[in-house]
Amino acid sequence: MPSSAAKAVSSNQSEVHTDLLEVVRAHRESQWQKPTPGHTEAAARDAIAWIRTRNKPVILDSFCGTGMSTATLAAQFPNHSVCGIDQSAHRLEKHQPTGFENYRLFRAECETFWRELNDAQIAIDKHYLLYPNPWPKKHQLKRRVHGHPSFPLLGKLGGDLEMRTNWKLYAQEFAMAASSLGFVGKMESLIVDNPLTLFERKYNQAGQPLWRYRGQVAD
Repeated sequence: MPSSAAKAVSSNQSEVHTDLLEVVRAHRESQWQKPTPGHTEAAARDAIAWIRTRNKPVILDSFCGTGMSTATLAAQFPNHSVCGIDQSAHRLEKHQPTGFENYRLFRAECETFWRELNDAQIAIDKHYLLYPNPWPKKHQLKRRVHGHPSFPLLGKLGGDLEMRTNWKLYAQEFAMAASSLGFVGKMESLIVDNPLTLFERKYNQAGQPLWRYRGQVAD
């Protein structure tokens, strides 16, 4: 029997937000001015030094939570430098260390961290956004990844972009917003055998449909 512990997303929004493309356009045509928090600036500085020292292709695991996904990605891609980023010290402290030395976890605000990497001209090979907070209420569009002023940075960082969610509408919006930035990709249903995150494991055990978007900026 599916577990009832994981509830499906509940929202007062039933279709793609009517303001989505206008919001993305406005962010694309403006310069985001938010100052980088001190702890994020320090984390980015450490990450950039580590990336440059290793001189390997870079994988970002944004909003990594406990870092379970970061360690799993490090195992899957041993010839990459894998950076897990999360704002919560509490979640990061729950990480179970592994024997892999090709990943590190950084406590940082993801959005301004992306900007620091972009300013340092760090190229990204793969970027994972696994089950970001859906901010499901209709008025919360600008808090979702694809409605946030930092969203255009994903196109500038480049690489293969993968976002996973248990809310179909979120995936639909993300795909549409990514396309408006020049990404070529698609949204699809996801069958999970080996969950990458604790959330993915929980949703999968509950029998919830999962979705992902995978794309890349067109040349």
